[in-house]
Amino acid sequence: MDEGAFTADGCPVEVYRLLPPGDEPGIVHAAIPEGASILELGSGVGRITHALLELGHPVVAVDDSPEMLAHVRADKVCSKIEELRLQRDFDAVLLGSHLVNAASAVDREAFLSTARAHVAPGGRVLVEWHPPEWFESVRDGQGGTLGRVGVRLDQVVRDGDLLSAVVRYSASGRSWSQPFTCRRLDAEALNVALTRAGLVFERWRADDRTWFSATPA
Repeated sequence: MDEGAFTADGCPVEVYRLLPPGDEPGIVHAAIPEGASILELGSGVGRITHALLELGHPVVAVDDSPEMLAHVRADKVCSKIEELRLQRDFDAVLLGSHLVNAASAVDREAFLSTARAHVAPGGRVLVEWHPPEWFESVRDGQGGTLGRVGVRLDQVVRDGDLLSAVVRYSASGRSWSQPFTCRRLDAEALNVALTRAGLVFERWRADDRTWFSATPA
């Protein structure tokens, strides 16, 4: 495995610099008004941030990795999501990267509570998650390419609602590995988590149900 900068939770910074923005910016843009202000929680290197800026949205990017934020060309705050309190509201709060599927219920509630604390009245929280069916379909060797980056899942282990695996990335003769663990949430568990954070499920924002919006209760 090539050496390089890694975040505290094991994310290889160079990989995230290579990954394309994908469909995410378009999904977010379609769900909010033109020029709506956005707080992006867990922005990483700005993969989605920069595309949203180009679409006309002022964005404040939040991440707890200085190595990641060094590549962000926007207003930015270095902070853990659960500790963030900016004392200001945004038209939209973005919680991507499947953070809502955190293995810890305490972490999940904290992430959603931070989103609720920063969304303006009438605003939306936009959440990316792994739907329940994704957990049933994951298998060793599954993967493909994202832009110039090859992606493969290995060492898939299931333990009740928990799923652990290692993501293996490759690009230009280099390789990286990133272990992760996530928790399967059904509709009832998701709604309980949202309710505890003072949010209400609004609607799906992608045909494959990987993104949804929630509003303040």
